[in-house]
Amino acid sequence: MNGLDARHYLLRVWLLRDRVASFEEFPFCLPALRGLDSLEMHPAVTFLIGDNGTGKSTLLEAIAIAWGFNLEGGSVNFSFSTRASHSGLHERLRLARSIRRPRDGFFLRAESFFNLATEIERLDQIACPEPSVISGFGGKSLHEQSHGESFLALLTHRLRGGGLYLLDEPEAALSPMRQMAALTRIHDLVGLDSQFLIATHSPILMAYPNATIYQLNENGIRRVQYTDTEYYTVTKAFLNKHEEMLRTLMERET
Repeated sequence: MNGLDARHYLLRVWLLRDRVASFEEFPFCLPALRGLDSLEMHPAVTFLIGDNGTGKSTLLEAIAIAWGFNLEGGSVNFSFSTRASHSGLHERLRLARSIRRPRDGFFLRAESFFNLATEIERLDQIACPEPSVISGFGGKSLHEQSHGESFLALLTHRLRGGGLYLLDEPEAALSPMRQMAALTRIHDLVGLDSQFLIATHSPILMAYPNATIYQLNENGIRRVQYTDTEYYTVTKAFLNKHEEMLRTLMERET
């Protein structure tokens, strides 16, 4: 099976607009949500992209909770919470699921990954499971690795294939080289019958071939091609003419 042959677990997401009390309240006041009807998921990889504050992480989080994942990340078996921060958006979403059920699943939330690592250590200390929880992540404490190393340990060891994986800004701790390694691992997992939904700012990750890319901005949410994204055009322009752009950016009126 190649990367384009993976089949859906999550088919489509609808916003139940009749259950929204007011589109003037957060997060429904965000342009991307104010005009949202439904989003079709790609069978392999779907990206949510947009500037900070456009709602991509909020939407990804709501989809994760609606599916049954823990708010702060992990598999559906995790149930810890350190701070209630979800928006209630998940209660206004309807997910169309295929008749096929994933054998695996994981929600990676960059901003609460530390809390997830702590919960794994807590479970291993109090429950003494056999095998240990951390053995599924490579056997080495995630706290004893760099942020980037622990992310890659999760991708390499914990994500086993045949799963639905929701990743929120996985590039946060990764160098460009590590992002390319992550891209390779994502492709390997797609070949193992996995489906991804990823919120990202990374022009490296969103280059995954034939993926569906949804751009969230002040005009709403729409599907775009990779080379039409601002991430691609700005990064390419900067790298091709970085000296000229730096002069422009650093000019000061005298």
